[in-house]
Amino acid sequence: MINRRELFALGALSTLAGTQPAFAQAWPTRPVRLVVPYAPGGTTDVTARIVADHLSRIWGQQVVIENKPGQGTNIGAETVARADPDGYTILVAASSMAANRNLYRSLKYDLVTDLAPVCRLVTFPLVFFVPNASPAKSISDLIAYAKERNGDLTFGTPAYGGINHLTGELFKRMAGIQMTHVPYRGDAPATTDLIAGRLDLQIAGTVQLEQSRAGQIRALAVTTAQRVPAAVEVPTVAESGLPGFNVQAWFALVVPAKVPPEIVKRMSLDTVGALGDPAVKAKLEAIGVIVAPSTPEELANFIKSEIAKWEAVIKDSGIKIEG
Repeated sequence: MINRRELFALGALSTLAGTQPAFAQAWPTRPVRLVVPYAPGGTTDVTARIVADHLSRIWGQQVVIENKPGQGTNIGAETVARADPDGYTILVAASSMAANRNLYRSLKYDLVTDLAPVCRLVTFPLVFFVPNASPAKSISDLIAYAKERNGDLTFGTPAYGGINHLTGELFKRMAGIQMTHVPYRGDAPATTDLIAGRLDLQIAGTVQLEQSRAGQIRALAVTTAQRVPAAVEVPTVAESGLPGFNVQAWFALVVPAKVPPEIVKRMSLDTVGALGDPAVKAKLEAIGVIVAPSTPEELANFIKSEIAKWEAVIKDSGIKIEG
């Protein structure tokens, strides 16, 4: 990950016209389309709009958000993969795309070969929640409880095959336990069942921390390697019972594979500059995400490592979705 010194250096570079190739200087000359593969109003959409607003100012052209939800982000991803490689169509890639390559029986695009990495935007944790009546006060307790119940434990997530579901499968694999997945249509109905004690575990986003802080449910741990600013009081899964566990959801910018490298470099430098702006960072942290910029090369390696991690989980769990 880019450190603070590199962040400011790259941000400064992005403002120096003399450092940019002539082709990159001529771009953009018209509005840029930023495709969000989810419906408006969610974390992905809000993150995209915060970043797009600042990039619009840097580029002197409007960055227009286009929401294309459906098929677990595949509709939006395919739209961008098949777009003209002229730098005027960008995709907000999400964590689930690293799993989709092995999760779906057939896809009409490839995350590695059809899309070029630009810059990672943010990372953020998922959170393990249990009912207040649960005997589990830590991840160690939860693992012991699952073993006592001989696999008769349920965990709920907002969708079958999503990053939350796969996180639960990875947890089962690493902890050596069995649980039954219960898919819901969103976090809210799962939380309702959790509060009522009809669900043993919920793997959700940081938004559900409001219910935990209100005393309705108990937050056991966050899935990232370190505690996060949005929930400093909540330990990590790794420190509270399962060393080595690390799942970070993420968003990044990618473009069609044949976009000229000069434009990709310009996009990357300017995005790093936008993420380094204190106002942008504050807005992003306010919605529970962590600014985590990268170079295109770092993002490429990161995506490949994410694909490998989820490939093993998917194969072990036998999850498959018809494309």
